[in-house]
Amino acid sequence: MAKIMIVDDASFMRSSLKFIVEKNGHTVVGAATDGKEAIVLYPKLVPDIVTLDILMKEMDGISTLKALIKQDPHAKVIMVTAIGQESKQEEAKKLGALGYIRKPFKPEDINEEIDKVLGLKENQ
Repeated sequence: MAKIMIVDDASFMRSSLKFIVEKNGHTVVGAATDGKEAIVLYPKLVPDIVTLDILMKEMDGISTLKALIKQDPHAKVIMVTAIGQESKQEEAKKLGALGYIRKPFKPEDINEEIDKVLGLKENQ
């Protein structure tokens, strides 16, 4: 099972994601409330996967993704997007994001993306 870091400025979303991934047997090694905090925590926590919200107030997900990939070109990042953010989703993919979870999400959506990124399930 994977060590996961959750990055989202909404505490409800961090809690929801934590509950879902831990219920699926993964470990949440940490959570960040913005991109700046994520960049500091990433090398300390060394997560297998980062879930990263695209829209955050302090530092958005695209800027955070760029910084994480610069720190670790092998970082496995799953973007969390809302409907209507397709252009940001495409940009994130070009920058190295490996998966996407759309809000509102179901637990199986999250588990499926994590499994894909870990190579436990084929990409569709």
